[in-house]
Amino acid sequence: MVEAQSWTTRRGSNPRLESPQDQVLDMPVTPTAEIRQQQYSNGGITSLVSPTILTALIIASWYCSNIGVLLLNKYLLSFYGFRYPIFLTMLHMLSCATYSLVAIKWLEIVPFQQIHSRKQFFKILGLSVIFCFSVVCGNTSLRYLPVSFNQAIGATTPFFTAIFAFVITCKKESAEVYLALVPVVLGIVLASNSEPLFHLFGFLMCVGSTAGRALKSVVQGLLLTSEAEKLHSMNLLLYMAPMAAMILLPFTLYIEGNVAAVTLEKAKGDGFMVFLLIGNATVAYLVNLTNFLVTKHTSALTLQVLGNAKAAVAAVVSVLIFRNPVNIMGITGFAVTVMGVVLYSEAKKRSKVTAH
Repeated sequence: MVEAQSWTTRRGSNPRLESPQDQVLDMPVTPTAEIRQQQYSNGGITSLVSPTILTALIIASWYCSNIGVLLLNKYLLSFYGFRYPIFLTMLHMLSCATYSLVAIKWLEIVPFQQIHSRKQFFKILGLSVIFCFSVVCGNTSLRYLPVSFNQAIGATTPFFTAIFAFVITCKKESAEVYLALVPVVLGIVLASNSEPLFHLFGFLMCVGSTAGRALKSVVQGLLLTSEAEKLHSMNLLLYMAPMAAMILLPFTLYIEGNVAAVTLEKAKGDGFMVFLLIGNATVAYLVNLTNFLVTKHTSALTLQVLGNAKAAVAAVVSVLIFRNPVNIMGITGFAVTVMGVVLYSEAKKRSKVTAH
């Protein structure tokens, strides 16, 4: 008589687990659709490129876009004969508005944030006015000054930031921080006195641009302070850019005449100008995009360090391309300014550590 087989012995290839401990299986949790999409989107590039190489590519893109927009602006305004800095700035703003909408709404690089109140709207409008002033002054200065000298003046941004922070917010820095600003100012004085292509109006425009950039950073930190009003930098650009374009429109029509018709007329006979304007406006947006990407993949401190080196790199590249004359005293002044900026950054870092 054949012994009856139990379910366990009959299915020996797949025996039933008898122990209560063995019956508890550690099954992985099925990821939701949102998590799967995030893993897919994150792995799209990083699965092909290592994080180190990706970060290096982003930093290289940041350098190329920042230096590229300076060189393109200089070429258009000084060498190509397109003498409309306000209209050019308005094109930059329209480009930033369009690309920001695509990046946030369609590509979803960052979550979309809405303006929640009229008060917040007017705060952003105020920042847009300062933003317009800074960019227009910077582009105008490139008509009269070489890029190397423009970058030397731009390196003094920390000096104006410290002044506006003290005047507006009554924020005092340590003595070490203020002492670090001395070589920043001394260097630009040396560079200005020895600049072969010095132009007073261009110099004043560049100082205005640098001061406006510093004022915007201070006012932005002061206005958008509450959690409800804080906006991601990409969302802030999405709102500021079209506001800035609307602000600049009457000024370009009044100061630069019928610039739109003139530009269209020139574009009909010169297709290269269309390419230059579109490329210039696109690179202007990439400056903002790469600023965000560098901060995301490294840190705000790394971006600051890269910014200190960017002025020197842009100056060297512009001299090699445009062949503008330089002398030893000008190079020394620029070097002193950059050294002062580095000392200022280190002093600020130490003062924050001490405060905490």
